Amino acid sequence: MKYKKIGDILILDNNYQNDDFEELSERHNVKTIMKIDHIQGTKREPVYKILYGSETETINKENGCLFKLDLAKVMWSKGNNNERLRIAKLVGDGERVIDMFAGIGYFSIPIGVHANACEVISIEINPNSYHFLCENINLNKLDNVTPILGDCKDVTPRFRADRIIMGYVKTTHHYLKVAIDSLNEGGILHYHETVPEKLMDSRPIERIVSAADGRDVELLKLNKIKKYSPGVWHVVIDARID
Repeated sequence: MKYKKIGDILILDNNYQNDDFEELSERHNVKTIMKIDHIQGTKREPVYKILYGSETETINKENGCLFKLDLAKVMWSKGNNNERLRIAKLVGDGERVIDMFAGIGYFSIPIGVHANACEVISIEINPNSYHFLCENINLNKLDNVTPILGDCKDVTPRFRADRIIMGYVKTTHHYLKVAIDSLNEGGILHYHETVPEKLMDSRPIERIVSAADGRDVELLKLNKIKKYSPGVWHVVIDARID
């Protein structure tokens, strides 16, 4: 049985047995035990089952940041914690950043805590995630993160940025042109994609070049995050758009 602990909630994988959940909760010092079956839709909403306890809201600490969330309403990807800190450390002083799929602030909060950006524009379409995004901005006492409830396809073109984060992996390429059109000259794009391993070195960058529509694209890094499914990787492309 595999598990992950988020705040004081334990998430079990699909291989759990009819365990003594009360003993399991005491051993791991958690109030609730859940199973997340899958995440569905563009609003990234969990399909879940409560195995023990009842409370699904918690506060998770990661990389010196506090994240309040309700695991019955919003997703949490524990495997991306290194990537979230990596991006925060890349943000330069005075940069304006757009986080197109902000969620509860997975990338926006670490940037606000660890970097010196002039502003982070955090766009989220799910009202539940947006609620916790606002909560987390306050919880971490940030004054340079601006939350916006809406579809990033509609909101992003209202701004120009030095860096844009596209931290969503399904159909993200449909948003590439919107993102690139809002990047300042020499701006940096962090583009997430799930890609078959045999296409890893070609498809993501080809999609960026196509969406750039004649602007020069410089590949800075291809970062492998984790296996998404057999033969498929979650990758992040860092690219400079001139």
